Amino acid sequence: MRKLVAALQVSLDGFIEGPNGELDWIDTWEDTFDLTPQIDALVLGGGMYPGYEQYWSAVHADPHGPLPFTERSASPGEIEYARFAHATPHVVLSTRLDTVSWKTTRIVRDVEEIRAMKEGKGKDIYAVGGATLVSSLMNEGLIDELRLLVHPIVLGTGTALFKDVKERHPLQLLETKPFESGQVRLTYACS
Repeated sequence: MRKLVAALQVSLDGFIEGPNGELDWIDTWEDTFDLTPQIDALVLGGGMYPGYEQYWSAVHADPHGPLPFTERSASPGEIEYARFAHATPHVVLSTRLDTVSWKTTRIVRDVEEIRAMKEGKGKDIYAVGGATLVSSLMNEGLIDELRLLVHPIVLGTGTALFKDVKERHPLQLLETKPFESGQVRLTYACS
């Protein structure tokens, strides 16, 4: 069976964005989780997908131009991820989203379609986010591994990563990797 790996950037106090959706505390969106070699599909929630598609489409179309939301230039790792994202199948779990622009993307309405993906053939699946998607997948027992890049910042308020998780989920620490920036990557197996 394929593993479903949820990997997200999070503040020290457990938020994935500030109270007004701020992401300015995240310095890069490249694959800091070392996931791309082991995955061949990505899953996103309908709330996150439009901005994700806009951002990575812009990087893919003009790798050296100003990026949406930040106006900075893409890093080499972000350019590499944009190429990967452009060619890799995406599944968007949403009851509200009706259309997507990427031809490698399809919309599904029920979490059971994610379960069916896990039971199919292929490499592992990357659950990119957001918080509602991750909570839904955890509530259904579908996440096999959780990778968090913890930033050394306390936001105080915002969108909590596990805001809709309904019960306890014991985790087993598999790896801790500190970075010079003060960030720490934590990898957990989910029970």
